Amino acid sequence: MSLLSRRHAAADVDLAEVHLALALVEDPELHLPLDEAGMVEGVEVGRSGAVSVTIRLTTPSCPLKDTLARDVTEAVGSVAGVERVEVSFSAMTENERMQLASRLRGSSPEGGHRFGLGSATQVYAVASGKGGVGKSTVTANLAVALAQEGRRVGILDADVWGYSVPQLFGVRRAPVALKGIMLPVEAHGVALMSVGFLVSDEEPVVWRGPMLHKALEQFLSDVHWGELDTLLIDLPPGTGDITMSLLELVPDAALIAVTTPQVAAQTVAERVGRMARNFRMPVAGVVENMTELVCGSCQHSTALFGSGGGERLAEAIAAPLLGAVPLDIELREAGDVGVPAMVRAPHARSVAELRRIAATLPVVQRSLVGRSLPLSVV
Repeated sequence: MSLLSRRHAAADVDLAEVHLALALVEDPELHLPLDEAGMVEGVEVGRSGAVSVTIRLTTPSCPLKDTLARDVTEAVGSVAGVERVEVSFSAMTENERMQLASRLRGSSPEGGHRFGLGSATQVYAVASGKGGVGKSTVTANLAVALAQEGRRVGILDADVWGYSVPQLFGVRRAPVALKGIMLPVEAHGVALMSVGFLVSDEEPVVWRGPMLHKALEQFLSDVHWGELDTLLIDLPPGTGDITMSLLELVPDAALIAVTTPQVAAQTVAERVGRMARNFRMPVAGVVENMTELVCGSCQHSTALFGSGGGERLAEAIAAPLLGAVPLDIELREAGDVGVPAMVRAPHARSVAELRRIAATLPVVQRSLVGRSLPLSVV
């Protein structure tokens, strides 16, 4: 290429166009445009269509650095005349991190969280009477199914003693902390927060009532969830402290009760449903899990845990039966390897039913009877 041609190629790259392209790139954790988050440190247009971009990271150990580099390269590379994109990184100063944290916190209600009265986010509390009925598996796959429909979805893993969301999604890294604000860990299109991200797998969590309440409160208010369409809260089994705290902190949450067909599981799940009714918590419905065991070889089904538990529970708590999910090899293997079945085995029978349930989840709201409502003077 002649000197004149090289000069012509460099002149063809419009710096303003490069900045416009960068404005379309979002930080994968903040979900804010890079320039809006103050993350674009510099852009230089060099010779022969080379463009250098320097991005300020919220933390030097940003786990999604490669994703960010790929997105910036693709966006800038689409600008006319760009032949090569070089992405380098620096880290925000403490002052810059403080300003960003203040901005993120400023989008939440003063002294509270964004899931209170009048929130645009539909919150579902997924509960069961006892452990081992697949409540977390149902939660994880419903969340992924909703995300695949294009919704913005989060899971708050409130099962602090038996947390399993990190395993089900195959993520172990700690969330990024930004001056008092945590960024949820993202996997398969779902924003995740779990105490399992903050402790090692071998470390037992021995919190009592006040600490549990405070942890749930912080997971709601000190996590930058962004503008979610749906938040699923994976509750611990039973009617203990965390369930009581949820009723206080997120009064508009709707209950999804999970049971197996077995009488023992259905009976104890009734207590959770009746507790919700007593506190005027709306009940979205019942999911019967492990309805039948599907043979991986011949596809024959066996009612391993009996039948009718979901229907009996739905009738007892006056709620709809949302669906009945079979237990198949694909669902079990997905949980073991840490990839939701909705992603790993999209054609499995269990996945088809979970996808149908997600598509038909009712939008329910708590009655205003007995509630303290804010007053405004005109």
